[in-house]
Amino acid sequence: MPRDGAGPDFIEALARGLDVITAFGAERPVMTLAEVAAATGLARPTARRILLTLAELGYVRAGERGYVLTPRVLDLGVAYVDAMGLWEVARPHLERLVARTGESCSIAQLDGSDIVYVARVAVPKIVALTVQIGTRFPALPTSLGKVQLAALPPGELERVLAEPTRSGLTPRWRPDVDERDAALREVRARGWALTDEQLAPGIRSVAAPLRDGEGRVIAGVNVNCHAAETSVEHLLEHHLPLLLQAAGDISADFARREALPRVTAPAS
Repeated sequence: MPRDGAGPDFIEALARGLDVITAFGAERPVMTLAEVAAATGLARPTARRILLTLAELGYVRAGERGYVLTPRVLDLGVAYVDAMGLWEVARPHLERLVARTGESCSIAQLDGSDIVYVARVAVPKIVALTVQIGTRFPALPTSLGKVQLAALPPGELERVLAEPTRSGLTPRWRPDVDERDAALREVRARGWALTDEQLAPGIRSVAAPLRDGEGRVIAGVNVNCHAAETSVEHLLEHHLPLLLQAAGDISADFARREALPRVTAPAS
């Protein structure tokens, strides 16, 4: 059946194909045809045609136990990161920040009420939650989310947070509206955000906003550490100044990149 609210230009087949791709995940890395149909709400013949098409294109592979995604799916996310140019600009700054702090550092952007990681330089440490490019967490209990939510106008903030999370994670910190607004006012006033085990036990981080050439917040960058190893005091006294410097440098480089003239080669 067509989706509610879909306009005349909506391509249902494309939407169903994306539904099949996103049905796979850490909890369901391998699925049979019946499981794909159940997870997406598609009829089995429809799910089968989509899986065969995705297999022909190289995005899924049929195995003994069912269908699995292939690494080619990563091309979809990499195309977005490359188009934004954030990784190209941020990489040397993130690598320098990791070298100076000894901690993992990441960049994430808002997607509805979640954040999605788009760049990361990690150090090998055991943490409660695995993070990689494309990982999704609820925005509000993360430092990366707070610095971006704090930049939204009130109406936009309510609309964004009304969207259900697609992370599959229930955070430890679930504030009421007054507590939430007070926390975001504090972030807005000081220009950075701290999360101290609000997302999950053992995870402590501090984040700063990244801005484009017009001063708009386009992402967040953080330093993440294990609560048992790094105190809040050390995080704020040592890591935060380095983070703020890196955030300023990344934002300045991104603004310079945006200001460069775009040269389009004529079609041959």
